[in-house]
Order: sequence, then C-alpha cells, then structure tokens
Amino acid sequence: MSALRTIGSGGYPGAHPGEKVSRRKCVHSERISVGAVAGRGESAAGAPGAAVCRPGRAVVAALMLGMALVAVDSTAVATAVPQIVGELGGFSVFSWLFSGYMLAVTVTLPVYGKLSDTFGRRPVLLFGSGLFLVGSLLCAGAWDMGTLIAARAVQGLGAGAIQGTVQTLAADLYPLPERPRIQAWLSSVWATSALAGPALGGLLAAYADWRWIFLLNLPLGALAMLLTVRHLAEPARARGPRARIDWAGAAAVSACGALLLFTLVQGGVAWPWWSLQTAALVAGTVVLGAVTVAVERRAADPILPGWVWRRRTIAAVNLAMGALGLLMIAPVLFLPTYAQAALGLGPVGAGLVMTAMTLSWPVSAALSQHVYRRIGFRNTAALGMSLAVLCLAAFPLLPHPAQPWQPALLSLALGAALGLFQLPLIVGVQSTVGWSERGTTTASVLFCRQVGQSVGAAVFGAVANATIAARLAGAPVPGLPEHLDEVSRALAEPDSLSPAAADHLTEAVVAAVDHVYLGAAVAAVAALLALVLVAPRKFPVLPELREEQAQSVRP
Repeated sequence: MSALRTIGSGGYPGAHPGEKVSRRKCVHSERISVGAVAGRGESAAGAPGAAVCRPGRAVVAALMLGMALVAVDSTAVATAVPQIVGELGGFSVFSWLFSGYMLAVTVTLPVYGKLSDTFGRRPVLLFGSGLFLVGSLLCAGAWDMGTLIAARAVQGLGAGAIQGTVQTLAADLYPLPERPRIQAWLSSVWATSALAGPALGGLLAAYADWRWIFLLNLPLGALAMLLTVRHLAEPARARGPRARIDWAGAAAVSACGALLLFTLVQGGVAWPWWSLQTAALVAGTVVLGAVTVAVERRAADPILPGWVWRRRTIAAVNLAMGALGLLMIAPVLFLPTYAQAALGLGPVGAGLVMTAMTLSWPVSAALSQHVYRRIGFRNTAALGMSLAVLCLAAFPLLPHPAQPWQPALLSLALGAALGLFQLPLIVGVQSTVGWSERGTTTASVLFCRQVGQSVGAAVFGAVANATIAARLAGAPVPGLPEHLDEVSRALAEPDSLSPAAADHLTEAVVAAVDHVYLGAAVAAVAALLALVLVAPRKFPVLPELREEQAQSVRP
C-alpha cells in the first residue's frame, strides 16, 4: 500500500496473505486514520490507533510532474505540427501522431489498472514513466513521420500507466476529506498545460527545434521517477505464490479496444462510414468483443472483471463518464473553429475562449467537497450535469455575430459545471472499493471516458460534416467550396471568397457547431439519466470512510 509507512503488525489493508509491512518512521508528515485506506471486506490492520502517514510534498510533486509529462506533451506537439510536417513530410498521416497516442493510452488503461492492484502502484508508475521517456527519446530521434508515429505510440503505452496510477494513488494516499485538494492540484496541471503547452511548443518550434519538445521530457521525467523511488514507499511484500496474470484477457481487451478506436478514428476520414471497410471493422470489433467476454469469464483473475459492471455504483459512473467524454468534444474540438470562423479571432484568441473552461474546472472541483459532504456524491454530480445541460443548450441561442465574451462566459460556466460533476464521481467511486480493487475501478472510469471521447469525435465530426455539406449543396450564392476538404482552406483564406460566399460559409459553420452543441446537450442528458436511474441515491462508501467523512463536517 503506497500510503502505508508504519502500521500495526499483521499486514495492511488489502494485503495478500503472507505480506508484511516494513516499519519506517514517518518523516515530515502527519498521521491519519488507517481507515482511510481500508478496503472492501478488508479490516484495518493492527490495533486501534495504527496509523499511516500523509504523503509529503515530494510525493505530491512526483505525481504532478508525472501528470504534467502527459498533459504538456500533447498540447505542445499540436502547436509544432507545421514544423514537424515541414521537416519529416507525411501530411496525409500526421493526425496519427495524436490518434495513435490516444489509442495506446486507452487500450492499456484496464491492463495497468489490474497490474497495479496485483503488484502495487509504484512499480507500475515507474514502468510507465520509464516507457514514456523511452518513447520521448525515440520521438526526438525520429527520421520520418512513420517512425515518429510509432514512437508516439510508445509514449502512449507509458502514458496509460501514468494517468491511471496517478489517479489511483490520489485515493490511496489521501483520506476522503482531503482528496478534493489533491484532485484539484492534478486538475490544475491540465489547466496549466492548456495555457503553457501551446506556447512552449510554438517557442521551441520557432526558435529552437521541435525535437526539444520531447527532449525536455527526459529531465522532468527523471526527476519524477527519482522522487517516486525515494519518497513513495509501499509495504514490503513477502514472497508467496506467484500472482497469475491474465495475459490472454489483456491481449483480448487491448485488441478489441484498438480495433474499436481505429474504426472510430478512420471512419468518415479514410473511407466513408457507409462502406465495406467500416462494415468489416465493425464486424471484427463485435467478434473480438465476444472473444474478450468469453476469455474474461474463464479467467481466474480477469483483467476486466465482471464486477465492474455488476455493481450499480461503478456501472453508473462508467456510463456517466463515457457520456462526459463524448460531450467534451464540443468545446474542445469545435469551439476553437467557431471562434475563428464566426468571431474572426486568431488561433491565440480562439484558444483563450476555450481555455476559460479549463480555468474554472479545477476551481469548481476543489470546492465541490463542500457540496457533496452535504447532499452526497450522486446529487452533487447530478447538479453539475444539470448545469452543463443548460450551458450546452444555451450555445445555439447566442446571437450571430456574437461577442467573444459570450461564448467565453458559457465556456467558463461549463467548466464549473463539469468540475462539480466529475470529481465527486471519481472520489465517490474510489471510496466504495478497497485497495485491491481501486486500480481496476479507476482504470475502468478513465477507459470509459477515453472511449467516449473517441465516439464523440466520430459522431460529432459526422454531424458537423453533414450540416456543412447540406448548407453548401443548397447554397444560393456561387463560389463556395465544392468539397468538405476545401472548407478549412476557405476558412483560413476568407479573402479568396466573395463577401456573400464568405458569409454563407460562416453561417454553415455556425450551424454545424450549433448542432454539435445540441448533440452534446443530449449526451449530458444521458449522463444525468445514468446517475438518476442506475446509481444508488447514496454511494456505498466503506464504513471507515463514512466515519471519516462524518467527522470532517462536524462543527
């Protein structure tokens, strides 16, 4: 157990038989109730008063540095794409710099979650960090677009371990009343990355070399690993029966997830949705899904256990987080396009409109504890998603042309609503399971959110394309792009169109983004229904954590 330094004899919460805990002194830390980390069906080891140590600043710094590696890297690379393509070529496939990375992250999350429950958090985090740094070094040495895409996939394999394990450690190391604080710190890493990442990538690409984006990961990652090795202590494990790893299940889950994501990424881009290729890929995904279910049912200790979906709380959170990933595509992918096409802003201004959401999200998440301590996890998340429905549905009501502050204000409100939604669900669902199940549970939640984002990109991309195509086909003015591939070029060079054609194209883009936001509002309603209809009114928080939470709200 990562949080345990000193504890009474007899093991630790979630320990396997025969495991022993090393007695290390607590240095520069405070003692907390051992109940904070006790698990489902697992007793707090030791006599009353047994204690664990609150992690010091070095551990928090290690977690934040690890998360920063993942967060900054992608935003910085996106800014440097023109320079990368200019040197390496491969314009037709450069999108796989991001698609391949996302695919590798998503399909490995369940595997790393199970491995962290089996072998502990620290070895999985160190392995993922090391793999990410190897991928970064390979990216810096790439000689063509193919090798860079492959190296980015290696980075993604490491990032999957970092994302899931850091989120799990946030629950392991902190008692329930203090988890919003560490989660807010982790959320602030993503908010800071949204601002600093593009600027860093642009500066390095313009004044140094884009390869430095990846080389800078090496000292930061090395420091994070050093802090993890020196300050993140887990109990010593006595030698016992060798853990059985469900490698067949891991391969089946990864293959099924990879084929599903590949279908969503390439469908409508490399070939039409209604095509033989799409049908074949969908059929292959269904077959692999059936194989995965069969393999996991027979496994003694499956990578993706059935209890993840049999328990109402976890199933409801997974469904709600999948819907969250889907609806996030609207502000993340389509709001910058709207800001440039409809508001006439440059790339920096468009990014600032979207950034309003990333600024309010961590603030709202940090404050959400004052709400869910009084009305519960489910009701707090439902309140946040209800506000998100209103924000998303209000977007099509903006005047045209709108003032930049109007969509920015909606983005700010949406971030606050989603912060109120996401963090109570993550904290709540982690509080219903013990140490030995927390990694798998956390990974399933993140996996569903990642899959939701892939589905959202495919579905809303199709909605936007259909809307623009319909508006262009019935255009009353000449000179408009004849194909969707020419729309982005026309938007980048509005002077190439007549005023009437430029206005009509802008209206088509605004209509497309309006439809996407309405679709996102439907996804928000689906998330709300998952909470109301599937989740229990009160999350079955472990008894030790219920007492801990009750004490935190007493006057």
